[in-house]
Amino acid sequence: MSLNHLGPAVLACALLISACAQEGTEPDTTEAEEEEIVAIPVEIGKPTRGDIVAVYSGTAPIEAFAEAVVIAKVAGEVREILVEEGDDVERGQVLARLDGDRLRLELDQSQANLRKLQRDFERNVDLKEKGLISTGDFDKIRYDLDALEASYNLAKLELDYTQIRAPISGVVSDRLVRLGTTVSANESVFRVTSFDPLVAYLHVPEREYRNIAEDQIVGIDIDALQGQRIIASVTRVSPIVDPQTGTFKITIEISDEERRIKPGMFGRISIVYDRHVNVLQVPRSAILEESGETSVFVIEDGKAMRRNVKTGYANSGMIEIAEGLEDDDKVVTVGQVGLKDDAVVTIINEAEEAQVSDNAPTD
Repeated sequence: MSLNHLGPAVLACALLISACAQEGTEPDTTEAEEEEIVAIPVEIGKPTRGDIVAVYSGTAPIEAFAEAVVIAKVAGEVREILVEEGDDVERGQVLARLDGDRLRLELDQSQANLRKLQRDFERNVDLKEKGLISTGDFDKIRYDLDALEASYNLAKLELDYTQIRAPISGVVSDRLVRLGTTVSANESVFRVTSFDPLVAYLHVPEREYRNIAEDQIVGIDIDALQGQRIIASVTRVSPIVDPQTGTFKITIEISDEERRIKPGMFGRISIVYDRHVNVLQVPRSAILEESGETSVFVIEDGKAMRRNVKTGYANSGMIEIAEGLEDDDKVVTVGQVGLKDDAVVTIINEAEEAQVSDNAPTD
């Protein structure tokens, strides 16, 4: 068979093979083009308006403003105890009595010597007026009388010290002696604590110095009070900053007539130092921070679009949006981590948000 007879047959086979190849690849191209785009599920919420405050928060133990350790000023045996722990006492009130037998005898002796010398002095006054005694002798008797009067007053004071008195008004927080024991001079016998007022000393970083001032309102949360917030105020702000810690001390006074708070309790302290009224807010969880920029994702035509925002104060899980959002924007609140710009999303709480919008009050 000649080559002229084979040419048409070979050409026909080549065309058939080419057509089959095209039929095999055509379904793959169509499948790639029609591949379904997976929508990312998210939750959304609209910004809200309301007041938001700037708060400095810290922790500090609650302390008594005044506390005194009562000491025995003279030695002696404890003959009588007049108060117990928990009793209210006034300044100068007798808390206990020591035996004063020796001091009482010394006082009697000093008094007797004083009386004798006073009579001698009175007689010498007459002699001095008559010129029968020299001025030097008369001055010596007068000096001796002054010294004996001082000794008498000292003996009287030491006898009075056998009555142990409260140096401040408050509550007996500790009794350190027992009846019948012998105490020495300068030994601690009681502790008196004043509960009015109580104080908390908070050490604040120096960057907050311009924000904290006297008379600012303070909220204090104490675990033992089970959610009952105590309202107090800043009473003093230290005029200096500690160079070692970079902090300054503020004093917070707490009034508690019911005595629910005890010294030693631990308080979580919040100081409100500024307020912005009727500002736009979103949940803090909606905020993304990356490369020094703050942004949120908003939904536009079923897609997530990243939008840079400027934030303000943050409090109670909400953060103020100063620029970048409008009241009707749909902000992604859940699912935004890892979300990319222009990504297709499906809103899983769309029905809830629509119901909230329908129930929103209108002007």
